[in-house]
Amino acid sequence: MTAVQLPPVAPEVTATLVEDLSPRLRKRLDAAVTKLGARPAHRDGDTVTIAVDDESELRLHAPGGVVATADAITCGCLLAPACVHRAAAACAAPMADPAPEPADRPTEPAPGTDSAPAADPTPAAASVPTSTGTPVSASTSTSTATPASVPASSVTPDSADSPEAASPAQRGAADALWSAGAAVLEAGVDGAGAVTQAALLRAAHTARLRQLPRAAGAALSVVTLLRAARAGDPSYRTAELVTALAELLGTAHRVGRTSGAELAAVRGRARRPYSPDGALRLYGLFTEPVVTDSGHGGVRTWVAGSDGRLCTVGDVAPGGVGRALGVADRAVRLGDSALTHRELGRAGLAVSGATVSPDGRLGAGKGVKAVTARGAAWTELPLAALWEPPASEQAARALRSTSRYADPDGGGSDLLFLDVELLGAVRESGGTCLLALCEGGIPVRLTAADDDPALAHRDNLTLLAAAPGTRLRIIGRLVPAAHPRLTLLACSHPTGEGTVDLGLDRLRRADLPDPAASVHLAPLQSGESGAQSPLYLLERRVEQTVPAGRAALGLLGDVTAETRRISRAGLHTAAGLLTALCASAAQRDRDHFGRLLPADTDGFAMYWLTAARYTAAVSESLCAAAWEAPRLAG
Repeated sequence: MTAVQLPPVAPEVTATLVEDLSPRLRKRLDAAVTKLGARPAHRDGDTVTIAVDDESELRLHAPGGVVATADAITCGCLLAPACVHRAAAACAAPMADPAPEPADRPTEPAPGTDSAPAADPTPAAASVPTSTGTPVSASTSTSTATPASVPASSVTPDSADSPEAASPAQRGAADALWSAGAAVLEAGVDGAGAVTQAALLRAAHTARLRQLPRAAGAALSVVTLLRAARAGDPSYRTAELVTALAELLGTAHRVGRTSGAELAAVRGRARRPYSPDGALRLYGLFTEPVVTDSGHGGVRTWVAGSDGRLCTVGDVAPGGVGRALGVADRAVRLGDSALTHRELGRAGLAVSGATVSPDGRLGAGKGVKAVTARGAAWTELPLAALWEPPASEQAARALRSTSRYADPDGGGSDLLFLDVELLGAVRESGGTCLLALCEGGIPVRLTAADDDPALAHRDNLTLLAAAPGTRLRIIGRLVPAAHPRLTLLACSHPTGEGTVDLGLDRLRRADLPDPAASVHLAPLQSGESGAQSPLYLLERRVEQTVPAGRAALGLLGDVTAETRRISRAGLHTAAGLLTALCASAAQRDRDHFGRLLPADTDGFAMYWLTAARYTAAVSESLCAAAWEAPRLAG
């Protein structure tokens, strides 16, 4: 493999080069991408040159760091420009971020800010087959029957004459996205090569031009994950591709079915602009290290306003865990403040000319002024108010924020603020976690946010497990599960003086009230571990479709035993969905001459989408129910 990083290529350039290939060359494209990746390359300024063979060279010209036109990729072979090499180079290169339209350019520069990418899926309106095979709406109860759903373009919204309804061009763009996403499900990761990806890139580019940035972004996410999966990237997770595909199909499906404010949410926004927020009085809460699978590192400091609203000041950039540890002691990039991130987590700021993004990030523009001010203890207002809502209410709010299909502009935070009593360590299949009891008698499992030994998370958790009976005020991030579960981020100091950033500060045994010689193993209470919900049987089939495609799911055969087990748990809709999904995967009709007809890719994609959305909704409901305080018998 070449050690030279190829310049990123605009998605529409890759799509154009692949579309220009002849059918014969398209069949050779995936092999050409692999072969080209092994050829020697060198960089000279804005141009990267690859030796195609001993006599020919291919050049990628990237003024400004991005290959923005098809003409910027040239090849010296005899078949150029109609050769496979130009398209192969575009497919092998990283995908560039789409160029913003002039009206959408960011209003807030963010050098060194918290720029780690986050996926914000969009809810989909789909129909759910019941155990009898009758589709019902996924957004309503299973007792309300509706006609079977079809792709977006065949549905005429009630407000089609309204100027707020999607235009014909937008519905056409949504149809193209739906078809491209359904083709991925049909082929699976193994079959979704460069040609399938190019269709997604073309559909994404068209959607962006038609003012459908959310759907376009979902399509680009699918391409990124497909490339990671096919390249064997260790950070790739099938669940992430399931979410991205469901987001793509769901958003495309809704474009032609919604209007007004709901359509505006489905369209999304190309940029998340920072909006003016005037003067803010901020109180530091804690600082957490941020280390991503993509090699980025840094910190994020959480602060709260006088009204309890949470905001963040981040500094994340390429560098990994080493950068995260170093940045914690650097000054925050906000106005004239000289506070470091660690110090801001325990101090305060008075900010004028503040700008805030919809997800709470504080802008660092030239007009922002900030000076150090007095902070507040966690037991003092306004911070103490964060711990007042019941755990169930906080969990419901966090679930709305962490939902795989949450509205990106919905705001909210995934943090919980709890008063707990430590019970000790609990062994799990994946290791050991800390068991604690919060108010209302709810047992909560606390896990390390990161197991990297360079960070303090795991060592601190082990030490706290050796101090059962200790009462702490904690901040944790919700982990959606069928039992109450958090990643532990910060806590009050066991001595009662100050706070501890559990990823950066290291506790000592002398800090514990009664140091113990060993970790205390807490016994599990009755019903605490809980049996696994049979919903996983449907979730497993949803995930299995993505790597191998529709045909592989159709080979499973009879799933009656699985559907019976699901039905016995009262999940009749899930049982019906599993039956319908597998039947749709296996269905292949023949014509009068016995020849196989094309598979119903749209019908299968709709069943798969519905199953993906349904399992996510049920899982979130089970999580919310787990946080309800147990009722006393009486």
